[in-house]
Amino acid sequence: MDITQIFPQIIEALQFGFVQRAVVAGCFIGVCCAVLGVFLVLRRLSLIGEGLAHFSLAPIGLALMLGIYPLYVALPMGILASFWILHLAHRANMYGDAAIGLVSAIGVAAGVIMASIGSGFNVDLFGYLFGDILAVNRLESLMTIGLSFVVLLLVLLNYQDLFAIAFDEEYAMVLGLNTVRTNQILVILTTFTVILGIKVVGIMLVSSLIIFPAVTALQLSRGFKTAIIFAVVAAICSVVLGIVLAFILNFPAGATIVLVNFVFFLISYSLKTLIKV
Repeated sequence: MDITQIFPQIIEALQFGFVQRAVVAGCFIGVCCAVLGVFLVLRRLSLIGEGLAHFSLAPIGLALMLGIYPLYVALPMGILASFWILHLAHRANMYGDAAIGLVSAIGVAAGVIMASIGSGFNVDLFGYLFGDILAVNRLESLMTIGLSFVVLLLVLLNYQDLFAIAFDEEYAMVLGLNTVRTNQILVILTTFTVILGIKVVGIMLVSSLIIFPAVTALQLSRGFKTAIIFAVVAAICSVVLGIVLAFILNFPAGATIVLVNFVFFLISYSLKTLIKV
């Protein structure tokens, strides 16, 4: 491809309404994933996004089979699943990764069974598996913006408590913080973000939006707030660049966003290595 044609194509791509909606919705979701991702990675709960995403296959499959908008079913069931993960991890003598894997497996199994029963919606289910951000409509875009503001506001209001459990939950308990409540807030916010992110990159890849910006930022930043800022910048840039490249090259948008995130991680890791040398 002629390099001189790239920028005109980018400008042309951004003229389309569906691309603009995709960029706006993707950026808001990316910001939420980046902010929560820093807390989750430091809390060593980054895989909870993967578990909740896989579990969501069941409620999405159920909603499609019943003719209900999937978000209405996936959100409440996702929150219940996140509470179940916390319960198994704290009350059933089960490690966090095992609890996530158990809930994830149940969701995938139930989703596959429902897909086999209601074969008529397999095409719709495929879209949720791998994402279709360029198909985001105006209502979904507005809903994404509204829920993203709610998530970010709750993070801001509970910032100190979330910061405390991210670094040392036991010490936070000694200080008198209600760590159970804080963990519940964290997983609820993660559930909202994961369900919204499914529309961007799909069930199979949504956890990458949580993990990649966070680990990319943590390669270079030395402070917690700096890490959040770096993660947000990386998320926004990866979403915009991924959508534009997908439009120009006719690639799947979700997968392209993930690969751009991976490139950003490689760059940050290389810079960290060079700085150390």
